[in-house]
Amino acid sequence: MTSDRQMRLGAFLFGLGHHLAAWRHPEADPSALTRFEPILRSARLAEAAAFDAVFFADNVGLPGGSLERLSQGPQVYYWEPLTLLAALATQTERIGLICTVSATYMPPYHLARKFASLDQLSGGRTGWNLVTSASDAEAQNFGLEHQLAHDDRYARAAEYLQVVTGLWDTWDDDALVLDKEAGRFFDPTKVRRLDHDGPYYRVRGPLQSGRPVQGRPVIVQAGSSDDGRALAGASAEVVFTAQQSLAGAQAFYADIKARAVAAGRNPADVLIMPGVMPFVAETREAAEARFQSLQDLVDVRQALGLLSGLTGTDLSRADLDGPFPDLPPTEGWRGRQELFREVAEDEGLNLRQLMYRAVSARGHKVVAGSPQDVADMMQQWFEAGAADGFNAMPPILPGDLEAFTRLVVPELRRRGLFRDAYDGMTLRDHLGLKRPAVGAS
Repeated sequence: MTSDRQMRLGAFLFGLGHHLAAWRHPEADPSALTRFEPILRSARLAEAAAFDAVFFADNVGLPGGSLERLSQGPQVYYWEPLTLLAALATQTERIGLICTVSATYMPPYHLARKFASLDQLSGGRTGWNLVTSASDAEAQNFGLEHQLAHDDRYARAAEYLQVVTGLWDTWDDDALVLDKEAGRFFDPTKVRRLDHDGPYYRVRGPLQSGRPVQGRPVIVQAGSSDDGRALAGASAEVVFTAQQSLAGAQAFYADIKARAVAAGRNPADVLIMPGVMPFVAETREAAEARFQSLQDLVDVRQALGLLSGLTGTDLSRADLDGPFPDLPPTEGWRGRQELFREVAEDEGLNLRQLMYRAVSARGHKVVAGSPQDVADMMQQWFEAGAADGFNAMPPILPGDLEAFTRLVVPELRRRGLFRDAYDGMTLRDHLGLKRPAVGAS
């Protein structure tokens, strides 16, 4: 079959791999976490397969709990992501470069300047995943005892985004004149102060550099709470989400598109990309065996710590063989807490079973099978109004990313669902997103 609509693909690069036990697998090299070359290898694998982007998550603090417990596994947010993107920009040519930066803990002028610089250094390949942070451990690195209230964080984030996009627009596209004879570097009529004065931020501007190559870096959003969805519908261009079922993914997709329409936007300008963890091998049996080999390496203490973090509640004293407990609402991870509650109820899982579900992909969809099996699942979601594309989450890096690019990508191309090569140079080109004009809402 062929299709005019093309699937979007991101490679979510995460530590030594997304499975909690990836670092303990015989093929994993734990020291790779501390070296740039393995990350570059994965980014180049994705670029050779014409992925839209590589994606890096982040938080700004070690999780809560004792250092003894934390020492049972690697710290996946080892690298500061803006620094990492700058290094990757010099060693790659076409692939998009997306990373997470919290709107809660970096002043908006800093973020606007850093991403403008990265967009220029990379030739227009950057994207910013806007998060508000979700833990007290992060807040305590910035002079707070507890994180800000959920509603307050998102109200701040909406204004923060307004400031950042405004700063990117303080220079017109043709402001630089570079006229030696006249002694004029830029046209002062095409540069303006921002003079933002809002409830949370006062920022004069303008930026110190010209407008980003893309006009604005691509705005990515990953929150699935009601506040997160509202922000995504109003502002995001790519939405990264965790969904377990086709029906759930369809409902989320329809909700975000409807919110975009209500905000006066074209729903095609908001791309929904669920995460998918692919265990792929030449046969379904081999893929399932690989999945089980990692599940068998899981440390229960570490697994329970992960689920506690994802639900915002200490589960260390809970009955592992009892039902998923009723949890109090939290100020962080609301969307993920609700997802796990729904999975436990729909599938009748006790806490231990849910914990083993969480260790593989932290609530994202897991699919194990042949190239055809994996492509079937992706095609079904893509064509059934559940996804515009996917963020691939390799269980072990780089091996499972290599297997995906070698086995699944050719199958998607055979079905006419994914491009053979890049058509443009910028991340907006890859994603089919228009370049915003100065002052665009």
